[in-house]
Amino acid sequence: MYKQLIRPILFRISPEWAHNMTLKLLRSLRKVPLGSDMVRLMFRRKTPSLKREVFGLEFPNPVGLAAGIDKNGETYNELACFGFSFIEIGSLTPEPQSGNPKPRLFRLPQDKALVNRMGINNKGINYAIGHIMRDKPKVILCASIAKNTSSASDKDIIGDYTRAFSRMYDFADMFTVNVSCPNVEGLRNLQDVSYLSDVVDPLLDLRICYDTYKPLLIKVSPDIPGVELDEILNYCLLSGIDGIVAGNTTTSREGLTTSQAKLDKIGKGGLSGAPLFEKSLELVKYIHQYTNGRLPIIGVGGIMGPEQAKMMLAAGASLIQICTGFIYEGPSVVKKILRQLK
Repeated sequence: MYKQLIRPILFRISPEWAHNMTLKLLRSLRKVPLGSDMVRLMFRRKTPSLKREVFGLEFPNPVGLAAGIDKNGETYNELACFGFSFIEIGSLTPEPQSGNPKPRLFRLPQDKALVNRMGINNKGINYAIGHIMRDKPKVILCASIAKNTSSASDKDIIGDYTRAFSRMYDFADMFTVNVSCPNVEGLRNLQDVSYLSDVVDPLLDLRICYDTYKPLLIKVSPDIPGVELDEILNYCLLSGIDGIVAGNTTTSREGLTTSQAKLDKIGKGGLSGAPLFEKSLELVKYIHQYTNGRLPIIGVGGIMGPEQAKMMLAAGASLIQICTGFIYEGPSVVKKILRQLK
């Protein structure tokens, strides 16, 4: 029903408006008696054999939702009804920011892909905390944190990540440090290990002060040069970083069937979806081999169904995430993946 009826309707609407409307409809489930229970009954699949412990947390299954859907931490419990074992909210910045000018989200239906240059638009850390306090998460919650676009100096950037991490620490189960979004000026420069250590070392020091240990992961770009990636992996293994999220969106447009004229009209932005899978798979394979399996990996990028999920896990990912696949394949995609994995 989703592919034949619901998706064609949604795809007639601007992507960002459709996204916001869908989340608003999901949140309305709270007001419908047994609404969430009905969704869970339809789409959630119990798979005790797929439970796994990663980062010291027990995941009911290996499939999570990547950042970018629930940007403000408003809909995690409703999204968990579709079978995700963990939800990544954000990316969240210390202060609210509106992101880049619209239009900034585009569909490439021929390629089952999206191009976005959202610019990490979000309502800020404090807004997300307020919602979490009102609606206790019933799912493992991962918070992706980033700097505000207006922060340019090293001092301000380090301060942004430190403030975001410390404010959010009591309200999330794990954290991803986003240093690889291509839509924020200067953010991917932080993948240089000298800058990265300046940002992450204070977070590791700060974590010692808390009674509860929360896993801290770094999200890398699929476009990162090999030498830089090696340096990051060495840093992670030595510093106490708990894992890697591999990867983010790509600026490459290689191998697309969408016309060049349409791509030129869309312009810059990060590409996600099916065309990204091979690049993400190779990234996961490389990280797993380079670290001899000592660094847990969350594989994300181009997973559209069971076959890609199995390949990503076989390549060395401990967990996987989907995002664009959820939009194109619909609410039953997690159930289908878990059926095949079982």
